[in-house]
Amino acid sequence: MAITKKRKLASAKVDKNKMYSLNEASSLVKQINTTKFDSSVDLHVRLGVDPKKADQSIRGTVSLPHGTGKTKKVLVLCTPDKEEAAKAAGADFVGLDEFIKKIEEGWVDVDVIVATPSVMPKIGKLGKVLGPRNLMPNPKTGTVTNDVAAAVNEVKGGKIAFKVDKAGIIHASIGRVSFTPEKIQANSLELINAIIKAKPATAKGTYVKSVFMASSMSPGIAVDTKAFTH
Repeated sequence: MAITKKRKLASAKVDKNKMYSLNEASSLVKQINTTKFDSSVDLHVRLGVDPKKADQSIRGTVSLPHGTGKTKKVLVLCTPDKEEAAKAAGADFVGLDEFIKKIEEGWVDVDVIVATPSVMPKIGKLGKVLGPRNLMPNPKTGTVTNDVAAAVNEVKGGKIAFKVDKAGIIHASIGRVSFTPEKIQANSLELINAIIKAKPATAKGTYVKSVFMASSMSPGIAVDTKAFTH
């Protein structure tokens, strides 16, 4: 695939042999963005874990201090007595049977699904559709709860879920290129600290192997991990 002139210019600004501080990377990622839209800024954190082992399949949630810059669409699956609370908290879609049917038919136009414990037996059959998209409600991520209003508020306020993939990498969006470098840095540090806190006791050797920051279609910036892994 041909490399565009903009991509070449962006790549020229990144020293591939340098490990950038989080502060430097947070500024540089704005400078090398080549898109006309407000690109997301992502972190890619490679961990020294074996995701095949249940106790090393790391997942969790973190509330980013400055949000993600994206308004997430939230579906709340609940019984009628919880519907008003969910709507008042700002849920985009609220209901149960009609949305289960829509999802079975292929509809997944949401970013997060919150459910009450009592309806989980009904939702279980949706695992094949929701699982691969990381949309399945889970108590570990706070998306299976009786306090649906609090869950919706957290998601809308910048709470994100993270999960290690089969290659041992966590990919997460931590903001937009329109954010100030300070906000990008603060959000990045919050995620990294949450990942470090989630370190399993059985993980041996170097836990955080590498961290790369990138915006949509930009080259990756290698972040020096020493500052937060010593």
